[in-house]
Parts: sequence; structure tokens; C-alpha cells
Amino acid sequence: MRDLFSLAGKTAVVTGASSGLGARFATVLAEAGATVYAAARRVDRLRALGPGIQPIGCDVSVERDRIRLAETVFAETGRFDVLVNNAGIPGAALAEKESAADFAQVLAVNLIAPFHLARLMVEGRDPAGANVSIINVASILGLVSTAPIGGAGYAASKAGLIGLTRELAGQWGASGVRVNALAPGWFQSEMTGDLFADERSSRWVDRNTMLARGGQNGELDGALLFLASDASSYYTGQVMVVDGGWTAR
Repeated sequence: MRDLFSLAGKTAVVTGASSGLGARFATVLAEAGATVYAAARRVDRLRALGPGIQPIGCDVSVERDRIRLAETVFAETGRFDVLVNNAGIPGAALAEKESAADFAQVLAVNLIAPFHLARLMVEGRDPAGANVSIINVASILGLVSTAPIGGAGYAASKAGLIGLTRELAGQWGASGVRVNALAPGWFQSEMTGDLFADERSSRWVDRNTMLARGGQNGELDGALLFLASDASSYYTGQVMVVDGGWTAR
């Protein structure tokens, strides 16, 4: 069973890895045996993640940076096994305060970048190589409204990412590429720092979650390893929701 979840000898790429869930994802994959390319703008933070992690500066909203990231991985390892499209930005909470340009920027980071990077990695891989896994980090906001907390651009981007996940899984499945979405509920991170710091909003999370609390550090580890490893070899085109029961109410 231990071998089933092992990533020994595999190469993984994690975007948005300088903090929060992305930093945790990179560390977990490295501890499972993968060589991890951790990509983010804040390279100084990436260097502190630990052994088995290769830091690489990358702004996923910039096309040239995405191309350079893919080229670096293939030049240095010659392979690609796991891609975690985690980088994302929140946008404005209220639709009337979100300009069209702001909306477009959220889509550029949260939806266009994952599509382009996934395509780059799949096109660059050896077609005769082992099967690969793409994990798109979506959100429960792509499935349900969480008003008054959320955002139009953010919700649209995550719903789009879920649709993209299904479509890529259908197009690429026969070539050995699995594509799934991981949809977390309320976990503490840089993006949700204000939410959990405010007593009223923190109680709102507790009240509307079946487990009566937000997600804790490490509670996405199992889902991530399942999706990244051979344990999910017959699992594709799916949305794995880890939200303490929020969307089941």
C-alpha cells in the first residue's frame, strides 16, 4: 500500500508554491519521493521549503514565464509526471466593485494560465512515457455560491477550471493523461487570512460546515497524494471536494 502512494522517481510541478496550500503541496509531494519544481514569484520563500524542492521564479500570468517553466523541467529532468495548478488570485468580493479589467486578470491567472501550462507540459512529455496526473486546484466557489464572501471573477474562474478539467480529461485520457480538480473548502491561507482573523466570519464558517470548523493544516494531504499517485490510476475528470461537508448541506 505504501508503494501505491509513492512518488519516488517522479517529477512534479507546483505553481503558487511560495505560501499557503501551494507550499504545503510542494512539501508533501517531495516527502512522497518526487522531485518538485516549486514555482512562484517570491523565490526567496521557495528556497526555504526544504530538500527535494527546486525553486523557480515564475509569474503564471506571463506567457513567457510559463514557457520557461516547462522548458526548464524538461531540460533538467526529461520527464513530467504531476502538475498541480495551484496559483490563484481572489479578486474583489463584490461584483459592483470588480472592474472588467480586474475580472479579466483573475481569469488570466486562475484559468488561462492552468490551461496553457497543462498544454505545455502534455505537449512536451514523451508520449511513450508513464501516465501523468494534472491536478487543478479549484474551490467550492466553483460549485456553489458563498455570498457574501467570494467574488464574481473568482467564482467564474473556479467554475471554468472545473469545466476545463472535465474537457481535458476527455481529450487526453486515451494518451495516459489524467486530469482532476481538487476543490477545497475553507482552509487557512494567505488568501483567507482575513476571514479566519475576524471572529464573526470565522463563526460563519463553523456554523455552515458540518464538521463545525475550517480545514486544518494537512487535511488536504491525503487527497493530493491520491490524485498525484498511482492510487488514482482509474480516476479522471472528477472534482474531489474536501470541505468538511460545506457543499453537502
